Amino acid sequence: MIERYEVKEIANIWTDDFKFQKFLDVEVALLNALCSRGLISDEVAKKASEAKVNCERIYEIEKETRHDVIAFCSSITEQMPKEFSKFFHFGVTSSDIIDTALTLQLKESLDIIISDYKGLLDELYALALRNKDQVCIGRSHGIWAEPMSFGQKILGHYSEFNRRFVELQEYYNNELTGQISGAVGNYTIIDPEIEKEVLTELDLEVEEVSTQIIPRDRIAKLISIFALYGCALERLAIEIRHLQHSDVAEVFEGFSKGQKGSSTMPHKKNPISSENLTGMARVLRSHASLAMDNTLLWHERDISHSSAERLYLPDALGLMSYSLRRLTSTVRDLVVNKENMEKKVNENFIYLSSFVLHKLIEITDKTREDCYKYVQEASFKAKNKQEFYNVLRTLFTNQSEQELLNEIEKLSPIEIYGKHTSKVFDRI
Repeated sequence: MIERYEVKEIANIWTDDFKFQKFLDVEVALLNALCSRGLISDEVAKKASEAKVNCERIYEIEKETRHDVIAFCSSITEQMPKEFSKFFHFGVTSSDIIDTALTLQLKESLDIIISDYKGLLDELYALALRNKDQVCIGRSHGIWAEPMSFGQKILGHYSEFNRRFVELQEYYNNELTGQISGAVGNYTIIDPEIEKEVLTELDLEVEEVSTQIIPRDRIAKLISIFALYGCALERLAIEIRHLQHSDVAEVFEGFSKGQKGSSTMPHKKNPISSENLTGMARVLRSHASLAMDNTLLWHERDISHSSAERLYLPDALGLMSYSLRRLTSTVRDLVVNKENMEKKVNENFIYLSSFVLHKLIEITDKTREDCYKYVQEASFKAKNKQEFYNVLRTLFTNQSEQELLNEIEKLSPIEIYGKHTSKVFDRI
């Protein structure tokens, strides 16, 4: 991850130092399991756990072996007595160590991401709740439709983000698996009971059928959740960007002291955070095709997935944390222009057409087609709300129709369009 978008806690998990330490954790857990069964001396695991990861030494050995796991193993075993070192990496293949360690890296990254995600959900729900009774114009096709609760608008975004959060938690609880199954998953040397003991120590589930690797649909599922989160992310970013348009001016990103919006136009306040997050969302979604391609490996395994994962996994996890934190602060600092929202609703009338139409249909002897035609005529002719009702009164002339129009005219927008908002909130 480039430094501009780096989250240190995530970046540290994806360094070679951390990765090789996880390799060592897996190897030591295996030795502990072998020791517990009396297959090797307790000293073997003890000496291995005392060894130090030395990336420079691993790189040096890898220049000759051209195999990073062998280089890692050699860098550890040269620190152990010879009578013990022969049991290091006993009965396992490289993917047992690589893939199980990779899951440990994913797990630690997700611990951070899930915590960040909870912060976003808290801020989104708080914003929705604060604006539950705030009326604003709803839009369909970009055109004014009917007024609505601004809080309910935000609640829709909250609900989408929350669906992804639930999926992420389910993934964390059920899909983080490891393996100690040997070449092509045959358990030729190590048996499934030892594997279970190793993975219990590492707090991972056992991969139900490993093929020498952990099947990559597991990672593809995680990245698909990230990609759908990216959709939610960009949808909210688009909403903020639209509402910050100068000729809309209903919502603004926070603007800090000393901040500048343009190198040449001092008046500018741009939605830079939402624009930044729009780009992040696009990168997150781009990872989905890589992850799915990586499921298509030859026979029991190949390593065509490896180079792609070294590149995109640190970025995907880092961008998740970065975007969650940035969106959280954006939502927290969002400025809601309530006065402008209410002005749009109070000074206009066209949005009343549907409500008036249906109320008239309930009590009039006219057909639906005639009602629609007359309300449309009033909408097109009138230049303001009073004129709208005046035109309607010339078209709907009997007493019950006139009385209904008088009643509707007295209702406030929130009485008409916000009467069920609480029920929607109650469902969340």
